[in-house]
Amino acid sequence: MTGAPFALPVFLLAAALEIGGCWLIYAVVRLGWHPAFLAAGLVGLAGFGAALTLVDTGGAGRTFAAYGGIYVIASLIWLHVVEGVPLRATDGIGAALVLLGALVVLFGARNA
Repeated sequence: MTGAPFALPVFLLAAALEIGGCWLIYAVVRLGWHPAFLAAGLVGLAGFGAALTLVDTGGAGRTFAAYGGIYVIASLIWLHVVEGVPLRATDGIGAALVLLGALVVLFGARNA
């Protein structure tokens, strides 16, 4: 599997798995949830890693860098929707800058 149009749904899936997996670990350690949730968190993180293998940019590091923009935006959405924290204008500006950089990396990979 390859290509920038294919990358977006994979990156969205990866973000959901990574953020969800990390959140479950956070919930066990910081919020006192039952340790059984660690297993689900680890499954989510493994799924995240597996999902990113589906995008071919010519190197794992480039795939991770391109994914970073989606991760930042998904994290801010999680912060607002799940944690109920209001977003700041600087959150939006920073997310836009990171997404622009991720798009340059992703689409630049197609031309290399």
